[in-house]
Amino acid sequence: MENFNLFTIKDRNSLLKVRKGESKFGEHVRLLPKLTNIYDDIVNLDVDYVIFGISEDIGVYANHGKPGTYTAWENSLNFLLNTQNNRQNSGKRVLILGDLSYDNDRKRLLRLDLDKKKNLAEVRTFVETIDKDVTYLVSSIVRAGKTPIIIGGGHNNSYGNIKGTALAKNGRINVVNLDAHTDFRPEEGRHSGNGFSYAYAEGFLKRYFIFGLHENYTSDKLFKTLKKIKHISYNTYESLEVRNETDFNSELDFALNYISEKTFGIEIDCDAIENMTSSAKSPSGFSTKQARQIVHHFAKHKNASYLHICEAAPKKKTDPKVGKFISYLITDFIRANGN
Repeated sequence: MENFNLFTIKDRNSLLKVRKGESKFGEHVRLLPKLTNIYDDIVNLDVDYVIFGISEDIGVYANHGKPGTYTAWENSLNFLLNTQNNRQNSGKRVLILGDLSYDNDRKRLLRLDLDKKKNLAEVRTFVETIDKDVTYLVSSIVRAGKTPIIIGGGHNNSYGNIKGTALAKNGRINVVNLDAHTDFRPEEGRHSGNGFSYAYAEGFLKRYFIFGLHENYTSDKLFKTLKKIKHISYNTYESLEVRNETDFNSELDFALNYISEKTFGIEIDCDAIENMTSSAKSPSGFSTKQARQIVHHFAKHKNASYLHICEAAPKKKTDPKVGKFISYLITDFIRANGN
């Protein structure tokens, strides 16, 4: 793949911090020696999980958002590889594949003035290129019988995750999305705010549950749209955590029942986490503990088929607040999903 960087032994060793008497997660993960055809390369590999990154923020920029989400992949690897490998946390059935990266195009596109319609159209058209790459990767991994874990980029990549899984499964899938926003905005050209609406309109997404929607950042028009569509359900952060009208654990069960009758994906938008460094950082949101509980709750169901963690925007590759948090979510997913 033109835009794909294979994660190599050299890459891994440059990040590993080995200590005498300890065994690190990164010492046990699997790596591919070369990349020919992703499906053929992994179908007979003795792993359950394939982790790859999306080092881009073009979809966020196309939504008039703040760039920075391209750094999450490298930041997360620093911490994931250096977690302890033990009975509860084993890397032996995990393949670190690599990442999609668009450095040259990113530098050019992020200089464009989006107040000009021609420029906006160009950036949004490029997001379709990213869509194709993500769709191909996810579809190949799922067809090979593995579970993809996708790290980084904007929430535009939900579209490729959904489409890729749906194509591999030969049918529409369901999704639960921990998010402050619906990302169900109009089909006006691809960007980070309409991945789910495009996936729904094109017949890849069936049931969609938004967990913890923020009432302050959802337009009245969007609320009316959600009400009209019978395959969408949601709760709001305010009803859960401010007014206490609903119970957190009960809502987890309700959401799981809503989407778990068939294959479903788990989408985690870091904008929903209180004070997390992200593209739309918020002073109000779920705690990191609650986010981990959410991932665990959905991942333990047999129909949970992928995890996507997006919108994180660490300012440097050694930022522990983001990278360590994402590594917790990855290992929580693996522990729960394997049961």
